[in-house]
Amino acid sequence: MTNFINHTLPNGINLYIYPTEKFKTIVYSLFLHQNLKRDLVTKTALLPFVLERGSKKWPNTQKLVVALENLYGADIMSEVTKRGERQILQFILEIVNPLYVRENGELEKKGLEVLKDVLTNPVVENNGFKESFVNREKQILTNIVQGLINDKVSYAVERCVQEMCREEDYGVYRLGRVEDLPNLDSSGLYSYYQELLNSAPIDIFVLGNVDPDNTMALMEEAFNFPRGNIYEMEPTLIYKEVSEPRYVEERLDVNQGKLTLGFRTNTKVTDDDYYPLLLYNGILGAFPHSKLFQNVREKASLAYYASSRLDREKGILLIASGIEIENYQKALEIIQQQMESIKAGDITDDELDSTRVGYINQIKVTEDSPYQIINRYLGGLISGRQETEEETIEQINRVQVEDVVRVAEKIQLDTIYFLRNKE
Repeated sequence: MTNFINHTLPNGINLYIYPTEKFKTIVYSLFLHQNLKRDLVTKTALLPFVLERGSKKWPNTQKLVVALENLYGADIMSEVTKRGERQILQFILEIVNPLYVRENGELEKKGLEVLKDVLTNPVVENNGFKESFVNREKQILTNIVQGLINDKVSYAVERCVQEMCREEDYGVYRLGRVEDLPNLDSSGLYSYYQELLNSAPIDIFVLGNVDPDNTMALMEEAFNFPRGNIYEMEPTLIYKEVSEPRYVEERLDVNQGKLTLGFRTNTKVTDDDYYPLLLYNGILGAFPHSKLFQNVREKASLAYYASSRLDREKGILLIASGIEIENYQKALEIIQQQMESIKAGDITDDELDSTRVGYINQIKVTEDSPYQIINRYLGGLISGRQETEEETIEQINRVQVEDVVRVAEKIQLDTIYFLRNKE
């Protein structure tokens, strides 16, 4: 059972501590939240790349790596994610628990010193980040964003989301836009980061075999920098009626078509219909026993892959499939037939039971990973629905066929995106 101890530091940073003997390392995970906006997304995404280049005390990557190696191979990682209509910067420090090494009683303190220096004391010149760092990382980010097109499966899903949510903040790519990067300079980026550090909501999770009181004292010492008023996060747009589905076709030099469908579920995580919706997604396309895999891929042989996924924080459902280009109409029809069959209540006991088992197994596996435990709890904070493992399993077991049929009737096709060849 996941049980975090919550404490707010004097500067408004939220601290969540999960003492457990299950893991040999301690994970510190800091999340900085920003509203997902077209004019902010690129410079927000660039920040972790620049910060990880070094700090005042360890002013380049090599010295930073050596400092971490001297802490029994500690590691600092960063990530940029999108959850609902918020952009989140994540910084992770993972160190071996001092209980399992012969020395370094201050190992946690030394590790936190490195993390703090990376976050609060970056290498600065002329009132900005070091220009060579910024220029180099702008090029790397450019390559990453432009490189998305080389992964056609991910590209097709991202393009469907962009078209479907083109008038919403959610339509913004989590790593921003290449065309924004030339306009970002070192001093402006540094000034923006200072604003974020001062007023962004920040959550820090600590997970491992730790003493909560000692950890609170360590964190208050490490993250004692002054901050101002914390801004509010804007709610994510969930409910939207669709008047008519849009068809978007994009032509590239490809041999295989990528058919992606975007749906509005009009269901929020905190709604009573959330768990029926989760089961709906499982029966439709989240597992090998699901209708899309069995009927579209296996029986009809119309797709190389066919699956669905639910974005719980945005309330949209996406179906992704790889097909022969000439099979577009047949594939579209059989996919829609699967959805109509659920709406008609054509759900076998085996489909419902296997879906329950599949999700319950996923939940139990979550408890074996510190990152997934943290991620799950953060999701509860963002959505406003915080449940234990036992409560979640109970909700899944309560769902009946009539509940799945009820949510099926609310789901509306919003966008058909088809990536096909140039001919």
